[in-house]
Formats: sequence, structure tokens, C-alpha cells
Amino acid sequence: VQLQASGGGLVQAGGSLRLSCAGSGRTFSTYGMGWFRQAPGKEREFVASISWSGDTTYYADSVKGRFTISRDNAKNTVYLQMNSVKPEDTAVYYCAARWRGTDLAGARMDYWGKGTQVTVSS
Repeated sequence: VQLQASGGGLVQAGGSLRLSCAGSGRTFSTYGMGWFRQAPGKEREFVASISWSGDTTYYADSVKGRFTISRDNAKNTVYLQMNSVKPEDTAVYYCAARWRGTDLAGARMDYWGKGTQVTVSS
């Protein structure tokens, strides 16, 4: 599975942004998908994940209530809707996949995409 994240950019605090991650291959629907982020000088951290079936989602406490993960298996795409963004959300955002994955916090991922930069100005 090859993954390509897009949709990053510069946004003001309180604004919204939607990230997309397009996957290749006919087996995309069998992979749990996650979003992770890495801020300068910090370790990469879990943001959100959605199960391979799409019926369960998980979020880091820092984004709960503000971010929403979703997937469209017909388009081989997973999304991260980011609302009420804060300067501390500034990071490179990565999408990743794990076969039959559900809760992906702390999981070893099978595939990673290249990141997309999100910068939130105050």
C-alpha cells in the first residue's frame, strides 16, 4: 500500500483544515488507518485512527472534539477534518496503515506516507 497525504498549509488559529490521504491498491479497505504528527524537536505522536471496517474511531485527548477522522473506501482515501485549530497543532502530519488495525495508538504500522506540513498561526 502506498500512501500520499495532502491538504496541509497555513491556517489561522480557530480555523479549519482538511487533510486527505490517498492509498493505492485494492486492499485499502482491509487496513486500519491512522494520522500521526511530529512537531519540531518532538517525537512523532498519535493523533487519530479509524478501524479497517470504518465503524470505530480513536483520538488523542489533545484533539478529541476538534478533529474528525473518516474514510471512503470507494476512493481509497482517509480524511482528517481539523477544526478549531491551535498553534500547538503545528506539525508535519503523516498517514499510516496497519493491516486489520483498529486502535492504532502505540501500534507498529505497516506503511507510512510522506508527511504534509500544517502550520497554525496565532
